[in-house]
Amino acid sequence: MPSPKLTKLELQVLEALWQRGACSVREIQETFPEPGRPAYTTVQTTVYRLERKKALRCVKRISNANIFEAVISRNDAQRRLVDELLSLFGGGRAKLLMAHLVESGELTLDDVQEAEKALRNSPSGKDTPR
Repeated sequence: MPSPKLTKLELQVLEALWQRGACSVREIQETFPEPGRPAYTTVQTTVYRLERKKALRCVKRISNANIFEAVISRNDAQRRLVDELLSLFGGGRAKLLMAHLVESGELTLDDVQEAEKALRNSPSGKDTPR
């Protein structure tokens, strides 16, 4: 099953679950920094939306609080985000993204070497020099 498309707030909620493990809505809300913390009901709505998307699930109920855990991994969510970003550039246009990363200083030589190693080991690394 492909990972669902996620909003920024949904990713922040999932991040709380990836870092802390299973949590209640209140515990998730409290992971947000005080200035700009979303309202409890906003976090609750987001959690139930993520549950409908099958990105998290209720694992138990303590008194009147549901406890949720992430179903999708951080890695799967990140891959989906990168795939969405690359689709904005069109097929084969990853060079634009790479150029931007280089120009902004976000891409290091170590990153390039790690990517090259991954490409060499990838079954889809067809054009890779051996």
